[in-house]
Amino acid sequence: MSCKPPVTSPFQPLTEDKASNHRSPTGLNYYFCPVWCQRLADYMEGVKKNYESAAQVLKHNCETNGHGESCYKLGAYHITGKGGVTECLKTAYSCFIRSCNAGGKKSVDACHNVGLLAHDGRAMEGGPDPTAARQYYEKACAGGFAPSCFNLSALFIEGNSKGLAPDMTLALKYANRACELGHVWGCANASRMYRLGDGTEKDEKKAEELKNRAKGAAWFREGEAAEICGVNDYCYHCFGLPAHVAISQVMCVNRYICACTNKTWRGRSKVGGDLLLV
Repeated sequence: MSCKPPVTSPFQPLTEDKASNHRSPTGLNYYFCPVWCQRLADYMEGVKKNYESAAQVLKHNCETNGHGESCYKLGAYHITGKGGVTECLKTAYSCFIRSCNAGGKKSVDACHNVGLLAHDGRAMEGGPDPTAARQYYEKACAGGFAPSCFNLSALFIEGNSKGLAPDMTLALKYANRACELGHVWGCANASRMYRLGDGTEKDEKKAEELKNRAKGAAWFREGEAAEICGVNDYCYHCFGLPAHVAISQVMCVNRYICACTNKTWRGRSKVGGDLLLV
């Protein structure tokens, strides 16, 4: 069936008049076209503020049409229970996997979310799954998403009792990639690795260059924790601090910042950063 309704450019938002002219009151006229089905969901959410209807459209477009953006948005709804859907991390995880594998506009974000949920373990029957986390972080990192590259580096710094051995060479590779993409703690970790010779030969010049790049980043210019571990060579960063967690709440363990004493969690992966919900 054709996916080319005659009104509006696909890059323009759906308006009240155009929506009413080209769909039934239930929106069924769009259900055969994944792209326009997604636009109907965007319209119901953004214009009508009818999140329940948006959720129904997203569910159909994900489960029936396999539309990656709809699967991503449906997963985000299941994280918070938006639109009356069940608040369920396992269901969100499944939606994000479908979005990641489908490709498209939100696939990199979805891959990162799968990595976070596998790494955290809250969506997994057997707890954290570092193998799955690595697989999906790698996909997102390959797509140029800096936090996934950084989390990969952290995985290889720490290792895991479930079969992922520490590998400082790979840790350095992904820290460098995260740094190239603008991740300040990727720069900080790579700097320390070059200074200590972890995963590479010692290189003081490279270490200083990366340290200065980290200190010059906007995050540090705001005055938030310019003296944090890693830049001053106390320990490595394993994961980013949530915005609400004070530096005094960080504990360094075996050279790594691996945990925060603040364990509050809602819509966030406690070990690897924030889930992407937009």
